[in-house]
Amino acid sequence: MTFAQRAKAFNRSLHLEQVLPNHIQAMNPFAEQGSKALLFSDIFYDKFYGDRRKRKLILGINPGRFGGGITGVPFTDFKRMRNKCGIDTLGETSHEPSSEFVYAMIEALGTVAAFYSRFYINSLCPLGFIIEKPGGKWVNYNYYDDAALYQAVKPFMIDSIRRMIDLGAYTDECFCLGVKNALYFRDINKEYGFFDKITELPHPRFIVQYKRKEMDKYIQEYKDKLEGGSMV
Repeated sequence: MTFAQRAKAFNRSLHLEQVLPNHIQAMNPFAEQGSKALLFSDIFYDKFYGDRRKRKLILGINPGRFGGGITGVPFTDFKRMRNKCGIDTLGETSHEPSSEFVYAMIEALGTVAAFYSRFYINSLCPLGFIIEKPGGKWVNYNYYDDAALYQAVKPFMIDSIRRMIDLGAYTDECFCLGVKNALYFRDINKEYGFFDKITELPHPRFIVQYKRKEMDKYIQEYKDKLEGGSMV
């Protein structure tokens, strides 16, 4: 099987059975009625992963509502899917701040095709979460924002990491996005020994939201770390 075939099967298998704390809901774009995530993610993986090459994993926290939460491709909004990946989004549009940084970084390393031939991006928890705020507004939520949520989804996360490795991933090094995310990931890795090394990178959302004027510096940090041992 190609990497694309495994990745598409992985997306279709994602299902969170755990009972979540009150006012928190899981987002599964691959199973929601009316979602086009499977359509567009299938096209994406067939285009960039239709081979048997192994990749290194880059793992974020969990998908957001306007990136992977609707396109099915982590850190890729419809705007970047169309303009950077060359995929017709059939009129669908969305803007996700993290996607802006990720694709600026990818361009600094080379072409989109070359990048995805070496790396597979997903999240430590491949399904995202939203929480209801006063007034009925639903906003993004991270798996580590609530201790009860983390304990509920930890088995799902561990199983997902194991299966992402089985897609065809190297285990000598894994890249982790976000300081707090890396703390949790290192604890999990210490317990299960998935990877020899976890390399932390600043989270794209943090960079865009708080360090936009220093984006070039962070792009260089990504470039240095990703190219440090990834030319395989």
